[in-house]
Amino acid sequence: QVQLVESGGGSVQAGGSLRLSCAASGRTFSSHGMGWFRQAPGKERDFVAAIWWSGGSTFYADSVKGRFTISRDNAKNTVYLQMNSLKPEDTAVYYCAASRGGYSSSADTYYNYWGQGTQVTVSS
Repeated sequence: QVQLVESGGGSVQAGGSLRLSCAASGRTFSSHGMGWFRQAPGKERDFVAAIWWSGGSTFYADSVKGRFTISRDNAKNTVYLQMNSLKPEDTAVYYCAASRGGYSSSADTYYNYWGQGTQVTVSS
């Protein structure tokens, strides 16, 4: 079982930056692929970014490519999402997720464990 706790959300103006963190419990974090998703009010949950167990491969939704960076520190059991050049359309609750396997996917059904989410609000 993996428990995930997100932090770092908040309110910023357009063009600003935030860094989200997702701390995982347990001693198997380094074996899990990780992903970030987001859900805006009245919309479905969307893929944002994902990273393999080793950090050796990352991929992003087109809407955030070049602005967001996913990374992980396996020694700290933490995955990060650095968000730059934020836009009002980035406003959502952001969730991190872990898969049982070491790889990642843009499909939310691939993931087995989810955090409670952290709110990000970007004002124009």
